[in-house]
Formats: sequence, C-alpha cells, structure tokens
Amino acid sequence: MTTDAFSNSLFRLGFGSQSPLEATEYPLTRMTYNYALLNSLYRGNWVVQNVVGIIPDDMTKNWFSLNGTLAPDYLAEFERVQRVTQLKDKINLGLKWGRLYGGAAALILIKGQEKELDKPLDLEMIYPGSFKGLYIVDRWSGITPDVELVTDMSDPDFGLPKYYSIADSEGHIYAKVHHSRIIRFIGRELPFLEKIAEMYWGESEVEALYADVVKHDNVAANMAALTFRANIDTMEVKNLDQLFSIAATEQQRRFWNVMQAQSVCKSNFGVQLVNKDDKITNTQYTFTGLQDVYDSMCLDLAGASRIPVTKLFGRSPAGMNATGESDLQNYYDYIDTLRESVLKPIIYKLLPVLAMSAWGVIPDDLDITFPPLWTPTAKEVAEIAKYKTEALIAVFQAGLMDQATAQKELKKLADETGLFDSISDEEISANKGRTFQDVTALRDPLMGLGYGEGVSYADNTEDTEREGAGETSENIPQS
Repeated sequence: MTTDAFSNSLFRLGFGSQSPLEATEYPLTRMTYNYALLNSLYRGNWVVQNVVGIIPDDMTKNWFSLNGTLAPDYLAEFERVQRVTQLKDKINLGLKWGRLYGGAAALILIKGQEKELDKPLDLEMIYPGSFKGLYIVDRWSGITPDVELVTDMSDPDFGLPKYYSIADSEGHIYAKVHHSRIIRFIGRELPFLEKIAEMYWGESEVEALYADVVKHDNVAANMAALTFRANIDTMEVKNLDQLFSIAATEQQRRFWNVMQAQSVCKSNFGVQLVNKDDKITNTQYTFTGLQDVYDSMCLDLAGASRIPVTKLFGRSPAGMNATGESDLQNYYDYIDTLRESVLKPIIYKLLPVLAMSAWGVIPDDLDITFPPLWTPTAKEVAEIAKYKTEALIAVFQAGLMDQATAQKELKKLADETGLFDSISDEEISANKGRTFQDVTALRDPLMGLGYGEGVSYADNTEDTEREGAGETSENIPQS
C-alpha cells in the first residue's frame, strides 16, 4: 500500500499508526465465480432482480427502426422475421444473463447449417426464411471459449476467442462454433488481465454492489424487527432473584402461569391484574432517524447499480419540489450510451442475417436508429416544434434550401412532435427547386411580371412616362 509521509501517533493517523483506516483491505474475491451464490441472490432478492433486469428492459423497450428507402412490404417482412424468431426477447434475455453471470452468448441458428457450426458464417448461404432465431446460454451452462484468439485486426472480435465449445447437460462437447456465429453478452468490462482470468468474459453486475446489497437487507431486516419492540411493558417484581432460585420451582411455575394469564388478558380493552406492590412501566421506542439510514442504503445501491432510486425501488421522489425528472434524464442518457456501445454492435452483426432471411439481399444503405427514451410533455413538444420550425423557416427564407427540402425536414419532425406527418411525398416532389423568392412572387401578383408582357395599359402615354423615368422592363424581376 502506498502512503505519504504524514504521521500523527497521538491521534493514530498516518504512516505507522494503528489507525482503523489503515486496517481496511480490499481482497480480490472474484465473486463472479460463485455460480450458486449468484443464483441464490437472483432468485431470493428482488433488488438484485431489478439490478439485473431494469437496464436490459429499458435498452430494448423502444426497439430500433430501419433507415433507408425500403418499400412497405419489405419492412413488413423484416418485422415478421423479428416477430417469428422473438429476436427482441432473446436479446433482452442475453443481456440479463450477461449482467448476472458476467457473460452469456447467443448462437445464431441457420436452417441447414447445423453441421457447419465450426465454419465462418457465410451470408451468401443464408436463404429466405432460413434464420431460426437465437439460442441463449450463459457462461456456466455449457459454452466455453477456446484458447485460440482472433488475429485479424479488421474483425470486430479481434483479440477474443476464435471458437466456442458447446456442451450438453452432462458436460459432453457436441459442437465447436466459429465466433462469427456467436453473439457475446458480458457484464461489466474488466482490465486485460482480469478479463483473461474470467476467460474473456466480464464481471457480474452483482459483484460490484454485493456489499451494498448486504447492508441494505440487514438494515431493512433490523428495522422490521424493531417494530416488535415499539411498545414494551416492564413489571418490577420484589425478590425476583429469590423467585428464580433453584429451590423455588413451585413459585416459578405459579409466576409463569400469572405471566401467561396476563398476556392472554392484556389488550386495548382488557384488564391486567398485578400485586399491590408490583410496578408496571411502559417503554415506547421511537424510530426517528431510521428512515434516513434506510434512504442512505438505498442511495448507495442506486449509485452502485447506476439506476435511479425511483426505478430501482419503485419509490416516488422525496423532498420539496422533487420530481425525479433530472435523475431520469441522466439515466436515459446512460441508457442511450449503452444502446450505442452495447446493443447497436449486436444488431449490426444480426442485421445482414435478418436482411438475407427476409429479402435475400442486403441493401447498401441499410442502417438503424433508436427512438428517444425520454417522452417530453405536451408543452415541451410544442416548444420543440416551434423552435425547430422557426429555424427551418429562417434557413428557407435565407435561400439556403428549397421548399421541398424544408418540407422533408418538417416531416422528419413527425416522430418527435407528432406534427407535419400529413405532408405527402407528391407535395414535396412538386415543390422541388422552388425557393422562398419563388413563393413570394406567387403571393404578389406584380412580382415576376414584366411590363408590356402580362400587363397592358390604356394608352402609350403612361409607357412613355415610365421609360422617361428610367423604369424599363429590364428593371423588373422576371419569373
């Protein structure tokens, strides 16, 4: 342990002292190896279930949409393939087991290629309707990475295992699978040496917050136990030590009978009988400050899991003027980061497989986008539509885009604002190349009309006067 030169032996601070802080240690436990403990925590602790499941549920809640110029029947067939194979649910399950166990995998199932699992996945050999879905398995349930690694630096799996062995329930290996047919799900990222120690998997999300889970559960259990001590009666009995002596067995029996009778008779409306000289006092415990302690444990768990208290524990925001919107916005920003860094590479690996199974071809402009997670209020939607519309109008009036482009941009706002969706493609095509000056000319009957062409005058005198003033047809804007 690295220390500085500070030392204060009187207060047990600094180097060489017996400070409690210097007694703190952080042993490397690698709890991710403890399969039985992880299973027990997941099955018996609802907080752990929320930690494992909430983030994958939010990552897959608003599913991706395809970009590009695709016909409606193509989109419908693509959606059908996803629906039949339950792709969204399978990916969600893989993300959950990856977070719980530190690693999980999905085997891409292609009809007719059951005996070619050890060969690289050839997209040209995927025929329409041949993609049958994903087979999800966690790192402890039959899939083992091989020691041979991917050496091709252009491969997205560079530095990861090249092959994976899949075993049955009895441990017998029945398939060797090429990494191109495997989709990996991991928990928390680890440094290089620790990743090797975990067989190129990650760390369980539960391991990082296990200590906080223990503290939370113990505080909650002790608070529940304290409720039984909220109201205690105490009776003072003379010569109690003599009563409990060895020789006073008969008196003890009578004493216990009296105590039992009192407990039966005692209630809010009952009668309690005591000797004249006996004294009964009632002690009531207060729970002031316990809620603050429990809230502190919840905050620690929320911070460790990166999930707001409102979602992790299903609690309403506490405090004056508290809404929880700021926490949710930060949380959704984090989910957006995970969708881009974790979920999008998974979908990109599956996208050509889905395209070949649905259409038999992979379009060049095929891409995906994720819809926003945060749903603004009606007021916020109106403000967004106002500001973005005003910006488009300013750009259009400046002559930086034509009317068709401005209408396209307005129509793109439909998913975000619910407005401008009624602008048809035919209307956009009709306004292609039309500038703001053209639109203004159409509004003014005199704009764009040259004198002597579209307008006739009663006599030539008026024309002569105009020419004398230097105002000819050449000075009038032409349409």
